Amino acid sequence: MDYGVDIVKLKKRTPLMKASEIVINFFIRICRFNFGTFEKQEFKKFLRMGLIFALIIGVYWTLRPLKDSIFMQLVDKMYLPYAKTISVLALLPLVIFYTKLLGRVSREKMLIILPAFYGITILCFSAVIGIAQASPEVIAARSIVSFIATQVLGYIWYMFVESFGSLVVALFWAFATDTTEPLSAKRGFPLVVAIGQAGGIIFPYSIGGLPHRLGLETDTLSMVILGVLCLMIIPLVRYFLKVTPKQLLTSFGEKTEKAETTQEPGFFEGLKIMLSHRYLICIFSANFIYELIVTIFDFNFKLAAGTAYTGVELSRYLSLYASSVNIVSLLCLLLGISNVTRFLGIGVALAAMPIIVGFALFGFLTLDSLSFLFALMVGSKAINYALNGPALKQLYIPTTSDVRFKAQAWIETFGSRTSKEAGSLFNMLLKPLQSIFGAGAGRAYYLTVSGAVGFPLLVLWFAIALYLGRTFRKAINEEKVVC
Repeated sequence: MDYGVDIVKLKKRTPLMKASEIVINFFIRICRFNFGTFEKQEFKKFLRMGLIFALIIGVYWTLRPLKDSIFMQLVDKMYLPYAKTISVLALLPLVIFYTKLLGRVSREKMLIILPAFYGITILCFSAVIGIAQASPEVIAARSIVSFIATQVLGYIWYMFVESFGSLVVALFWAFATDTTEPLSAKRGFPLVVAIGQAGGIIFPYSIGGLPHRLGLETDTLSMVILGVLCLMIIPLVRYFLKVTPKQLLTSFGEKTEKAETTQEPGFFEGLKIMLSHRYLICIFSANFIYELIVTIFDFNFKLAAGTAYTGVELSRYLSLYASSVNIVSLLCLLLGISNVTRFLGIGVALAAMPIIVGFALFGFLTLDSLSFLFALMVGSKAINYALNGPALKQLYIPTTSDVRFKAQAWIETFGSRTSKEAGSLFNMLLKPLQSIFGAGAGRAYYLTVSGAVGFPLLVLWFAIALYLGRTFRKAINEEKVVC
């Protein structure tokens, strides 16, 4: 059935409209292999949804390198763990306020309000940071009041970008699930993600590196463009709601109340459920150890990048890294690498991760190279996208709805933040060690402690992976619920 087709309009189609229909039909046939068979109007719906997601992901992945680059210029690269810690603590009350706001304002209205807020705020930041951005020598020579204001601005900017990723991306998926039936989502959401990854590839390299290519001294131009692009989300959302057939928005305006009452988990309720089951504690632990170790990798990568590059050149380099991560992630999605769990089993996929990360940790401790750290970070993100993420998602299949809606949300939202916070607290050791023993010796001690902590955690992770794989397989074979 082809939804929303008007017979009269079919007779009045222009050559351009006919050409567009041919193109749509062509892409439907191509997408059938990776995503499934779409109805024509359904396919158009996910194309529009994918364009919105591409804007969101493109803006987010361009803001991420600018977040680190500008912070390192305004404050100092050694204070990145402190910024991460403050942002995690600040985001907790913000997320709680945001979830309460969702109870009063519909998600489709929030998807207009939030981009408007972030777009206008980014434009304001572009003016202020354009004035504050300067060489470390110039910043250090400023008056004490001006110096403190610059430092505070760096922290506020860092927290602002962190909140964008936590709120806007999550809001989009809440909106997407509210306007899509489960069967349609199975084939449509991977297509939306693939289109979104394209935004994550194109925007960081083209926008984040633009000031450097034009010979500019600040990132103001990139930020202005990002502010405008963020505001463009609003007309796209309005257009999506206007032209998409109502029967393809099944949950829109009909199940909102139910979704809000059953899918918004409380913080302590999800924590309580997780702590009452060993299976869930192990899922949390597997995710925790991965995020902790990768946070250590990420900090050292940013330190090396901040030493090799400065100013807009640093923004360009980190933007290139962001595009590379999305290129590899898109290849993983298109090549179906995550399907490795179908052929080798979920236990093998889970157990392979600590082994792979173990080799990465060994390389991190023995090779002192920015190029290696660049490849290490890109590979770590891609491996998580291809193996760890999909495998951990499947572990929730033999669980109850309370676990999936409450404990899972806690593990993936607050639990992930907690693990990154733990990694940041560990990274704070580097600065005092360098102050006590000197730069070279302090870093050597830091790496030694990293190995002493990392390798035992990887052994524990491997044992947890074996337990999770065995428990999952037994539950599926016996058709029983684990918890």
